[in-house]
Amino acid sequence: MYPIMIVLTASLMAGLSTGLGALPALLGEFSEEIMDLLLGFSAGVMLAATAFSLLVPAMEISNPITAALGLLLGTAVLHILDRMIPHLHPVAGPEGPPSKLAKVWLFIIAMTLHNFPEGVAVGVSFGMGDVATGLVVATAIGLQNAPEGLAVALPLIRERYSRWRAVGYATLTGLVEPLGALLGFFIVSLAHALLPWGLTFAAGAMLFIVVDEMVPESHEKGFGRKATFGLIIGFTLMMVLDNLLK
Repeated sequence: MYPIMIVLTASLMAGLSTGLGALPALLGEFSEEIMDLLLGFSAGVMLAATAFSLLVPAMEISNPITAALGLLLGTAVLHILDRMIPHLHPVAGPEGPPSKLAKVWLFIIAMTLHNFPEGVAVGVSFGMGDVATGLVVATAIGLQNAPEGLAVALPLIRERYSRWRAVGYATLTGLVEPLGALLGFFIVSLAHALLPWGLTFAAGAMLFIVVDEMVPESHEKGFGRKATFGLIIGFTLMMVLDNLLK
C-alpha cells in the first residue's frame, strides 16, 4: 500500500494546486497581460516535464520507434476526445458537438479532459519505480495547475458565480488527477512492458494540450510576446528542477 499512498498523495496535491491557484480570484480581477504570462509559464513547465520527465526516460528504457508510436497514440486519443466531447475553454470558447449543459459544467469537462492525462503522467512516472521522477512530474503538474485554476475561476466570476463558488469549481476540476494517477500507476505496475508506452502516451497527450490549447490561448488577446517569455521561464525553471530533484 505504501507506493499507492505516495502516488495518491502526490497526485492529490498536484490536483489541489488548481484550487490554490484560484484563491487570488477572491481578491479581484487580473489583467489579461498577467493571465497570458501565467498561461505561457504553465505551458513551459508542461513542455519541460513532457520532454525531460516522460520522453527521455521512455527513450532510455525503450527505442525511438516505440516512443514515437506512443507519442502519436496519446496525441490521437486526445484529439478524438476533444472532438467528441462537448466542452468550453475560457478563451477559445465551445468545442466539440453542441450541448445544452450549463457553462460551468462545460468548463469542468474541459478541465477534466486537460487534467486526467496529467494525472496519468504522474501515475506512470511513479510506476517506473523511481519516486524522484514521480515527484518531479507531480511538482510540474502542480506548478502549471495553479495559473490554470485562476484562469478557470475568473471567467466563472464574470458569469456571475460567487467568488467562493468559482474557486470551489476550479478546485473540483483538479480532483480528477488522482484517478488518472492511480490508473496509470496500476497499468504499468501490472504490466511493466507497457511502461514506455505509458510514458510516451502521457507525453503525447500533454503535448497536444500545450500546442492545441495553452499556447494559442496565451497569444489570442494580444500579449503573445509576454506569453512567450512566460513559456521560456517556465521551461527553464522546470528543466532546472527536474535535474535538481533527481
